[in-house]
Amino acid sequence: MLQNKALARKLLCATMLSGMAFAAPSAFAQEEESAASEDTITVTGTRIQSANLVATSPVTTIDASEIAGRGVIRVEDMVNQLPQAFAAQGSNYSNGSTGTAQVNLRGLGAQRNLVLLNGRRLPYGSPRSIPADVNQVPSALVERVEVLTGGASAVYGSDAITGVVNFILDDDFEGLRIDTQYSFYQHNNENSTIQDLVSSYAAGNPSQFKLPDDNVVDGEAVEISAVMGVNTPDGRGNASAYISYRNVNPVYQANRDYSACAFGTQNGGTEFSCAGSSTNATANFLDLSPSLNYQALTGGSNWFRTNGSEFIARDFVSDTFNFNPFNFYQRPDERYTVGSFINYEFSRHFDAYAELSFMDNTSNSQIAPSGVFGGGIAGQSGGINCDNAFLTAAQRNFLCTSQGLTDIAPNYDANGNYIPGDVAEGVIILRRNVEGGSRNSDIRHTMYRGVVGLRGQVADSPFDYDVYASYSNVSLAENYNNELSIRKSSLALNAVRDSNGDIVCAVNADADPSNDDSLCVPYNIFSGTPSAAAINYITSPLLQRGTVTQQVISGSMFGDLSAYGMVSPFATSGVGVAFGAEYRRDSLNLLPDASYQSGDGFGQGGPTTPVSGTTDVWEVFGEAQIPLIEGAQFAEILAVELAYRYSDYSTGVATDTYKAAGEWAPIDDLRFRASYQRAVRAPNVIELFSNQSIGLFDLTQGANGLYDPCAGANPSATLAQCQNTGVTAAQYGSIADNPAGQFNSLGGGNPNLDPEVADTFTIGFIFTPNFIEGLTITADYFDIEVEDTVSTVPETQALSECLATGDQAFCSLINRGDGGTLWANPTGFIVATNTNIGSLSTSGFDISATYSLDLENFVSGSGSLELEYVGTLLDTLETVSTPTSAPFDCVGFYSSSCGTPNPEYRHKATATWLTPFNADFTLSWRHFGEVEIFGGGAAINQTLESKDWFDLSGNFYARDNVRFRAGVNNIFDEEPPLSAAVGAGAGNGNTYPQVYDALGRYVFAGVTVEF
Repeated sequence: MLQNKALARKLLCATMLSGMAFAAPSAFAQEEESAASEDTITVTGTRIQSANLVATSPVTTIDASEIAGRGVIRVEDMVNQLPQAFAAQGSNYSNGSTGTAQVNLRGLGAQRNLVLLNGRRLPYGSPRSIPADVNQVPSALVERVEVLTGGASAVYGSDAITGVVNFILDDDFEGLRIDTQYSFYQHNNENSTIQDLVSSYAAGNPSQFKLPDDNVVDGEAVEISAVMGVNTPDGRGNASAYISYRNVNPVYQANRDYSACAFGTQNGGTEFSCAGSSTNATANFLDLSPSLNYQALTGGSNWFRTNGSEFIARDFVSDTFNFNPFNFYQRPDERYTVGSFINYEFSRHFDAYAELSFMDNTSNSQIAPSGVFGGGIAGQSGGINCDNAFLTAAQRNFLCTSQGLTDIAPNYDANGNYIPGDVAEGVIILRRNVEGGSRNSDIRHTMYRGVVGLRGQVADSPFDYDVYASYSNVSLAENYNNELSIRKSSLALNAVRDSNGDIVCAVNADADPSNDDSLCVPYNIFSGTPSAAAINYITSPLLQRGTVTQQVISGSMFGDLSAYGMVSPFATSGVGVAFGAEYRRDSLNLLPDASYQSGDGFGQGGPTTPVSGTTDVWEVFGEAQIPLIEGAQFAEILAVELAYRYSDYSTGVATDTYKAAGEWAPIDDLRFRASYQRAVRAPNVIELFSNQSIGLFDLTQGANGLYDPCAGANPSATLAQCQNTGVTAAQYGSIADNPAGQFNSLGGGNPNLDPEVADTFTIGFIFTPNFIEGLTITADYFDIEVEDTVSTVPETQALSECLATGDQAFCSLINRGDGGTLWANPTGFIVATNTNIGSLSTSGFDISATYSLDLENFVSGSGSLELEYVGTLLDTLETVSTPTSAPFDCVGFYSSSCGTPNPEYRHKATATWLTPFNADFTLSWRHFGEVEIFGGGAAINQTLESKDWFDLSGNFYARDNVRFRAGVNNIFDEEPPLSAAVGAGAGNGNTYPQVYDALGRYVFAGVTVEF
């Protein structure tokens, strides 16, 4: 063990030194070379090179021309259009955004697939979010993207459970290429049903409900890149460099009619309503006290509000805050990337390569203004002092005198010091800080990545080698602006008159000098408008900084054993092998400031705790490709592939991953393939070491218009069911619901987590009929099952199972807080901490086809036509939350425990006409199937209808070195499906903009010039 530690220190030092050098990642183990030039190829999913190797796991390829033809400036947008990819963090996240861009293969989570750059893994994406951030990929140099769906841990190590996304760069560029593109969104607001709805609310609350212009253009974006490269005079080496700049403007939900208000439901759940938050610009109040009762004064409700002079009953229309218009549909973004590549072949035994890459990405995540989200003079426990200087006489009588609280005038001692009087305890205040502006989080990620390596032939043997070391550093700087301090707000709300009759903060008027705050300014939310000085005092920005680092040292050898006689008597190709060893160290440190750590932000839901930790792993691996029969009748090729990897983690666990695969081509036209793989995912630093804290989750709105089944005067759940969750008989029928649908969750890490273990199976065929020249058809069945998932019991499932069964395994996770709520303050929450529990599984079919047709055979001078189709038919997408839970299948469902939409079928099809007059045109058809709400709900939310989008683009080659391109995606300005049950995060603006085209037509134009 001591020897291992000493060696680890030496390796880490070497890695750190290598990270300071210029580096260029070798694509040797992954980059597909033409058979004509190298006589061998490699594919994503193996390190073995072979002249006739075809991937035994399904691989979908996107080349640079397709990326340019779609006009996307974010590479994740292209990957996420594949049927195998599901919604993950991206540009359309606002509430809950990490500022990163992620890929989620097969819908089992972005943390369960691996992202590679030229065959080498990218580091953690952020100190806040582990999955790789594909913003780090320099899009200007992407030659192609290979997406392997299926386990690949035996080849690449941890995380490759659902597959691998391999971005392959052009790292041997010669010449100068300059590219620029401009794009924007255009939408016609023509949804008359939604416009009538918003207008009806605007009649009674015009400041909150406004319609956008009929025709909007927004979300403008520009990207400029330059790549330059030069070969050495002797042709043995190359040096290239790139630089790029991207700037994207925001899209506000206020500028689309279907997101102009936050949806609720009405008329028995058959129609949308405009809902929103109870934290409004005019203060609302909620009585959670067991000793007070205002229902006689409010018509039977625990809610009331101020009209500036009195407290009156809420109407839940004019006093509900419409937060949607403030939120981003598309976040603004600014990114710089710079990098260089160097390689030089000193001899066939020594080919040195190096890379240095840099990225600086800044984004802003904006949501509605902060506020006093359930507060008072006792912080989140609420409370209003009866001698508050801003209470009118009528308000004081309502709040205090009616409840027998008589000490309502300020009292002083003999020295003129203020003596606190009675307090309406348990009454919480909800008041939106509209004067302070929207909450926004400036999120900046800066990445440095260096690789140095050596490759070549081992002496005169049939083996080649590749040894490299890499160092990556990603730093986070996040400033959360316009937040309200809980501590300062509680002081400012406790406003009294001092002995001189001046209105001051109580802490500055009492006899205790130790609690004085000379900066405190009284905050009037009862009978007037808060002063600018009070707003400035209670506003408190939050800051957090963090860093992730990754160090890798890897060495591998690969070759053909035919030179040693390792050839099947029935084959001509020898046994191909690859083997090696790797060391990897991942470190993470996240340090929020004191206000974050104490939870002193009303809009945060709870404390943001520091996270710090390191994991490292030693690995050995090997692969073999064994041709058994070649060129025989009914066996043009029969071969097997084997792979194994042993991993020893610093957390005290060791794993074995392996692969067994085979291919059989009975004839040239038809090839069958199958594979079985055991894959693993080791817990990451956040899952292991993060502290417990309060966050938020969403509940689905019921048919009665409420989210909590135990809330309201007529709860949808029975008294007995609600008692299972901790509701008392006295609370039943009077629990306040949260109109925003957000509730508290207690989450956190677990240092005793075990790795996840997955079994993946694929079987399929490739059909290339000679009698139809240019046609290729592939079909593959996939089945992935993950056991011991590092996860939590979904809060929605814990609540529904507890209500239905009373099972303590679920009911023990529910903690009803003051007044029986799960949201009003941190005393109410559902526990959702990390554990190895339950399983995930998915299965289905991937189908693809390509066809090239020479139109010259039919009409002279007509060019050629290329057709392509990729589709996925999803059979199962099951979750088992606990070992005793029944599985639930999310195929064809969305919302609640199923999250984003999971259609049974989706596809992408393209037709490209290559004309003879220096131009080509591409028409694309993207289909996304219908889904229904999981677990039932309001009728208006029941179904998100299927969607079809059509895109058109073209390229014009003005000269051999000048190419113009332009296009329109979503030609017909198709609106997204709408629902009031999308929640927050991936749900944004009454739909799922990371899934659907939610912003209208996307128009782009660009030019590429090469010298």
